[in-house]
Amino acid sequence: MKDKIFIAGILMIVFVFTGCVQTDDFDLPEMRPVEIDFDGELTSIEAVKGNFNIQTGQVFTFINTDAWFTGYVISSDAGGNFYKELIIQDKASNPVAGIQLLLDDNSLFETFNFGRKIYVKLDGLSLGYNNGVLQLGMKQHGDVIALPNSLIDDHVIRTEEVAEITPLSIKISDLNPNLKNLYVKIEDLQFDRNLVKQDRTFSFASNPADQYDGLRQLESCETGETILLSTSTFSNFRSLLLPQGSGSVEGILTRDFFDERYVVMLNTPDKLDMNGPRCDPEFFECDTDVIEGSQILYDENFEGVTSNSTLNSRDWTNENLSGGETKFKPTLVNGNRVLRISAYNTLESPLEAWLVTPEIKLSETENERLSFDIRSSYDNGLLLKVFISQDFSGDIRTATWIPVDAEIPLGPSNRNSTIFTTSRINLSCLEGKVWVGFQYLGSAPDKTTTYDLDNFRLTGD
Repeated sequence: MKDKIFIAGILMIVFVFTGCVQTDDFDLPEMRPVEIDFDGELTSIEAVKGNFNIQTGQVFTFINTDAWFTGYVISSDAGGNFYKELIIQDKASNPVAGIQLLLDDNSLFETFNFGRKIYVKLDGLSLGYNNGVLQLGMKQHGDVIALPNSLIDDHVIRTEEVAEITPLSIKISDLNPNLKNLYVKIEDLQFDRNLVKQDRTFSFASNPADQYDGLRQLESCETGETILLSTSTFSNFRSLLLPQGSGSVEGILTRDFFDERYVVMLNTPDKLDMNGPRCDPEFFECDTDVIEGSQILYDENFEGVTSNSTLNSRDWTNENLSGGETKFKPTLVNGNRVLRISAYNTLESPLEAWLVTPEIKLSETENERLSFDIRSSYDNGLLLKVFISQDFSGDIRTATWIPVDAEIPLGPSNRNSTIFTTSRINLSCLEGKVWVGFQYLGSAPDKTTTYDLDNFRLTGD
């Protein structure tokens, strides 16, 4: 009897399950984002930004308004590159406007992760302009600061929706104020060769010259235009080495701390996809090794050069090719005479200045090697290049210039440098006459790196 009851029970269980489930395919209920219920009216990020008067620069405070706006989080402080701020754009793809929201919380990514849709209540918040971008926060003494942690829940609602953010594809030539605080993608880029040489590759932001942010120049393989990648010295990837190939970058377009230039900021370093081959030009290079010659064939340390006339009398060519007045200028620094070039305070945009050496004769010597010292200060981009010509006849524009893989240093961004970098160029494979040209391509006010040139010397036998 007990066995029969047991078997009957088993059969009943099987009958119940097979009767309820007709197929192995389960239809899961559709997950729909929960609608947010709030008391107020929706506006747009673009409309919010329109309340700020850029001419007066005065902080604008939203008072007695029931307006809210919605948007998608495109920043993440998980990597330490953003601090107590959310960057929000209005749409997950093809965005029109973005804004920075200051919140007093140093782990925002745990709640407001990348792609998270949020609602922001404007009443009581203030709109200000700092470091080149519009910010929302709390007004304090004529400025905007982060919203206290205790008030975040009163002003920011986190939805259940996490959207896939499609980066806005742009070119460096597209840069304009409307793109600030948007998640963008720029393709066909590489870091400047002077930053990623095999024997000396820079990190994202742990160089001694990096004070608060590491600024690393990216250049377009197609046009040669440049933009800076900005990385906080507090980020957890600051010590990683820059990738040496070419490819694309995804990040937030913003302005540097001093509002002098556009920069891209990464959430994480894996948004640099640079596994392609480099697109460097073909540099001049002698294939044979050379032992430095025992004789000094030419030596110029610019002592006694106090004017352009003195420089010309020593057969140096010093010209501005962009129509302005700024040229390489003899300058006394700590008792040492150098030739200095900078676009700072020049109002010249662009500024193309050239310094060309006197004729260098190589017919009657061998084992020739060239050296010169360069110092970089107030660095906001690698703006100096070095070339060699064998047909210069006085006109820089008509000569054939071959690029030289010289050592162009990265200097501090906020002060004078005391450190010179020496370049050594093997010329032993050349015959006849050569000229060396230094080209400065700057632009006020955003490309103004200062360079000092000293100790130009040719040795050989």
